[in-house]
Amino acid sequence: MKHAFPLLVCAPLLLAACVETVPMTPPDPMASCGADRLQYLVGRPGVVLDGMRFSQDVRVIPHGSAVTMDYSPNRLNIWLDRRDVIERVTCG
Repeated sequence: MKHAFPLLVCAPLLLAACVETVPMTPPDPMASCGADRLQYLVGRPGVVLDGMRFSQDVRVIPHGSAVTMDYSPNRLNIWLDRRDVIERVTCG
């Protein structure tokens, strides 16, 4: 019995070494609101948004505008440059 104790203590550690760990990839922050699927809009004029419908909250942000810092992962942000061309599509 004296020799079994170290084996009982070390057995879980030895078994844990045999388990294959799968690296977790962090979730894509652009996927939560669908911004990843709308990247084709970058470089297009902002007027293309007039005919589009979205299923979530959308915030169109003209160049130089003040925006609130509240983060909403399901909200779509569309950033316009000085010429009203879409420069970024992000979530938040």
